Amino acid sequence: MALRLLQVKLGGQLAVVASDDAGAAHVVPGYASVYELAGAAIREGKSLSDLVAQAGQGESVDLDAALAEGRIGLPIHHPDPAHFIVAGTGLTHLGSADGRDKMHKSAAGEHVTDSMKMFRMGLEGGKPADGDVGVQPEWFYKGDGSCLVGPGEPLTSPSFALDGGEEPELAGVYMIGPDGTPFRLGFCLANEFSDHVIERGNYLWLAHSKLREASLGPELLVGELPDSVEGTSRILRGDDVIFDKPFLSGEANMSHSIRNLEHHHFKYDLFRRPGDLHVHFFGTATLSVTHGVKTENGDRFEIDARPFRLPLVNTLASASETPVSVKAL
Repeated sequence: MALRLLQVKLGGQLAVVASDDAGAAHVVPGYASVYELAGAAIREGKSLSDLVAQAGQGESVDLDAALAEGRIGLPIHHPDPAHFIVAGTGLTHLGSADGRDKMHKSAAGEHVTDSMKMFRMGLEGGKPADGDVGVQPEWFYKGDGSCLVGPGEPLTSPSFALDGGEEPELAGVYMIGPDGTPFRLGFCLANEFSDHVIERGNYLWLAHSKLREASLGPELLVGELPDSVEGTSRILRGDDVIFDKPFLSGEANMSHSIRNLEHHHFKYDLFRRPGDLHVHFFGTATLSVTHGVKTENGDRFEIDARPFRLPLVNTLASASETPVSVKAL
């Protein structure tokens, strides 16, 4: 039975909650956060599951009620958001090149786009044999922990954004041990929110398009990910469903293995700083923008997929303009 970890507000205080496949949930006594629990597991050389079992069961928690009341937060956070690295990889799923290729084909004319070249490289070398290193994927940086929002919170575009579009996918969550070893804590649902109109304008603006908020689902799924994950991405405008499509993830639907994506992120010394957290988005092949949807403030993004029991829901908002000027000292 899979273990899921959540962070839930109970009596005004954050509590670590463990849940099983049936939805039964209880407080994990002795830990104020999942970050604290993970640090203890690394120090003691135990798995998260073993440490949760060792802690015993605290009070029962109604997760459906907690979600409805807005008491479930990010599945993990760092006490200093600057030490939480948010990044990801694209063109990793078997259908992921289609939308990207269409966006950039007009600029490329009859030439094969860089997106399609990168996708083909993944097909040919993204799943290396054990002990080998595969081709490196596309990689992007989104920000630090301050850009992450939890379930039910708005995804806010900056005032200069041209678009605010959903990206339903899975993300891996990692903590760096005292000796620089990356430990995978688990997986969560995610919305890797981006500005696809800016990206469409020029492929070299991809880096700009990714500097946006992102959301993580309520549950951190501990252990291995199923080979195939099937979910649904929908957008509601008021009571109307304006987008509703399935999305696929898991290695059976990917051109890269998760191990290969992890290797090419953590091969950099910069990303193995003891105590840091990392969330790494694994990519998607399902985007509403490729179906002609133009999102508006107030639109509601809903993402759900098994084996996650709880959905990830966020609404679209826009920030007010903030004047910025540089002063010389």
